Amino acid sequence: MEFLVASGVGAMTAAGVYLLLRGRTFPVIIGLALLSYAINVFLFATGRLVINRPPVIAADAAGYTDPLPQALVLTAIVISFGMTALIVVLALRAYLEAGSDAVDTEEATVEPAASHDTRPGLPRDGDAA
Repeated sequence: MEFLVASGVGAMTAAGVYLLLRGRTFPVIIGLALLSYAINVFLFATGRLVINRPPVIAADAAGYTDPLPQALVLTAIVISFGMTALIVVLALRAYLEAGSDAVDTEEATVEPAASHDTRPGLPRDGDAA
């Protein structure tokens, strides 16, 4: 069981790092999500993988499961959800401003979109002064 969990954490970490090194924003976001999932599974596995054990110590219980990793994973899930939402909004805004979702290539140096200010009497970016 431990080998299977360790292999899963390793595979998710490898896929997450691979996607982080891609040249587009969407794979980077998916890579960050995979890394956070790998960390969550690793934290959960640190609490010993046991079945049918209570999370608290009782006099009649044969053993118990450590509740601290479970609390850490719940907290990490909430934080990673908020950070993923923030990163998606930032990536969407960067795509709308630059016109491309390239992270760091020649394609990312495209001219920014023209100003959308249509108030009369104000010069636009391309107008002669």
